[in-house]
Amino acid sequence: MPIAVANNQDSRGRPFHLAKSTKERLENAGLDLSNGYPYFPDKPKDLDAALRKQEWTFKEPGLRADKEKKALLSAAKEVIHLSPHLGTEIVGLQLSELTDQQKDELGLLIAERTVVFFRDQTLTPQDQLELGKWYGVPEVHPTAARVHKDLPGVTIITDEIAKTNGLDPDYKSPYGTQKWHTDLTHEPQPPGVTHLHLDHIPGVGGDTLWASGYAAYDKLSPAFQKLIEPLEGLYRSAHSYTDPVTGKQAPIINAHPLVRVNPATGWKALFVNSRFTVGIKGFEYSEAQAILNKLFQVYEQNTDIQIRFKWTSRTSALWDNRISIHSAVYDYLDEDTNEPRHGTRVSSLAEKPISVASAPNATSRREALGLNTGKVYELQRDEHY
Repeated sequence: MPIAVANNQDSRGRPFHLAKSTKERLENAGLDLSNGYPYFPDKPKDLDAALRKQEWTFKEPGLRADKEKKALLSAAKEVIHLSPHLGTEIVGLQLSELTDQQKDELGLLIAERTVVFFRDQTLTPQDQLELGKWYGVPEVHPTAARVHKDLPGVTIITDEIAKTNGLDPDYKSPYGTQKWHTDLTHEPQPPGVTHLHLDHIPGVGGDTLWASGYAAYDKLSPAFQKLIEPLEGLYRSAHSYTDPVTGKQAPIINAHPLVRVNPATGWKALFVNSRFTVGIKGFEYSEAQAILNKLFQVYEQNTDIQIRFKWTSRTSALWDNRISIHSAVYDYLDEDTNEPRHGTRVSSLAEKPISVASAPNATSRREALGLNTGKVYELQRDEHY
């Protein structure tokens, strides 16, 4: 096991621990850690300053791809599908060495399979950022810890951040990211591809789960699908900021379709998550909760549309936030270790969510693949068997 090291302090002068393997990766990438790691930007002075006002035209890389993805898949030593609905592992390729054609084909594969994994990667944060630019506009979070002041767009994922903020998660109260969620749904143009690379993991535990928004949508009856397709959900940010009018703390809130269409596939996906979808536009709160709780239940409790991934150090996961939710499992908090889980993340902001109404040729995944769409049971089913 690597020896735990203390990197003196973060950019605000607080103690911050790194595993030896993490520190080596960062220093080998040429990053100067002498001014503190990680770098914490100053929090925006108010809500208005935190709002992202810039718009851009997003060009979906998956639309440029060969539908058979021959350049990508033929170069791999092995392609392992982890479940029928989602999850694929690519063996024998380095993300830093992909050609432009392979990057496009990977974009399509992620859109089709929801999440794609690459183990044994030699990947610097700079490489990760450059790949993120291929899939959209790397999100620069106004408050999240960054790898370096000169690398906006590369945030870090580690338990140490909560500790430096005075939080002490435990078995009964783990980190908030154990709750099912989708990243940054409050953004006007939320992320498409998110790329998380873990350079150090706990000895045991620390898995991540993903669920398919395509499959969750397909679980609903046609009548319920038609009911929710025109509706817009209300999505809040994880952080709050000072409202310049009231002076009170308030989150950023944006409205997006409850069902969105992925431009790479043309398939419909449920776009809700129980952590950040807080209402439905035009509905009373109690009315919205009746609908949302059903959608959360379908998304979170159907284990046949989920995968659970066991990490190894130097593994990258690239997933499509437009069509998924995920949950980080904190089952290792009782472990007596001073070597925190650590990774770097790049989230590529994509298009303004596409509604079903604006995509008349959109279809469900099962319809597109010619799969049975299942029966509708109007009365309670007999569960005896």
